[in-house]
Amino acid sequence: MKTLEFYRNLPEKECRECGSEIKEQHESYLYECEHCMGKHEA
Repeated sequence: MKTLEFYRNLPEKECRECGSEIKEQHESYLYECEHCMGKHEA
């Protein structure tokens, strides 16, 4: 399997807090969407 094909076949990342799709790259270390990350900053 080619590297590019591997990354294209990865499932969408989901926020572990609310379950919404994370619009970051799959290899990103984020586990929460921007909305949920903002909740923790307040």
